[in-house]
Amino acid sequence: MPVAVVTDSTAHLPEGFAERHAVRVIPLRVLVDGRAVLDGVDIGPGELAAALASRRTVTTSRANPDEFIPLYEELLASGASGVVSVHLSKELSGTWESARLAATEVGGGRVRVVDSRTTVMGLGFAVLRAAEVACGGAEAAAVEEAAVEAAAGSRTFFMLETLEYLRRGGRIGAGAALLGTALAVKPVLHVDNGRIVPLEKVRTTGRALARLVELAVAAAGDMPVRLAVHHLAASDRAAELANRLDERVPGSSGCVVSEVGAVIGAHTGPGMLGVVVCPDANLP
Repeated sequence: MPVAVVTDSTAHLPEGFAERHAVRVIPLRVLVDGRAVLDGVDIGPGELAAALASRRTVTTSRANPDEFIPLYEELLASGASGVVSVHLSKELSGTWESARLAATEVGGGRVRVVDSRTTVMGLGFAVLRAAEVACGGAEAAAVEEAAVEAAAGSRTFFMLETLEYLRRGGRIGAGAALLGTALAVKPVLHVDNGRIVPLEKVRTTGRALARLVELAVAAAGDMPVRLAVHHLAASDRAAELANRLDERVPGSSGCVVSEVGAVIGAHTGPGMLGVVVCPDANLP
């Protein structure tokens, strides 16, 4: 059995991708008015958007080491030669630390834990690349290296209706949150070295969408790339963004569109729109 690949629910792999590539997904927790539910299992983007719209209190929580240990042990007992566990940036969540503690508990150096330094399909593309290399029979070190390389090469840009949700969750400072307080200003952000960082501000939603296209085109350059578009409660705009990217990025081998789950959505809020550009190093 090849090296097993594990990730968490913030990868937001499109439906069927995890099963198709034999990737196991650990769901993170979402707390709605204090009641804990599992991301992608008990709550999806629709329920999350409704909860936020009705001003319910929504927070998130990492998975615990005790949730990783049984999965790692199951995979190894089933014959996996090792496990590579790839997770969202440790600057954004304690999930990487939980996975690391679980790997130490399992022992024997059989589990390698990767801090992707990114999230959503920046993480997702890294996971898919790792799964492809693992399926080819590579050893754990090569699978880990493939994940790190794909994650490091990805660029993630997104726009929000407001920075308030990021501020509430502590993912961005109060000072940076002031970027989006001016009337009609839409903040454009990116993931930089594992952190969410304001990039610029534009005056309208339409201009912000156009700016996402420009940033993606510049990031892609002449390279063959894979693209992903994410949104929360903004399916029409996501489809428009994907269509524009198809027209403007000739090196794209396809664009996947997915709605972010409850954990990411709780920190971005409805109306979020994002794009991930990843070099197409024989991604599946």
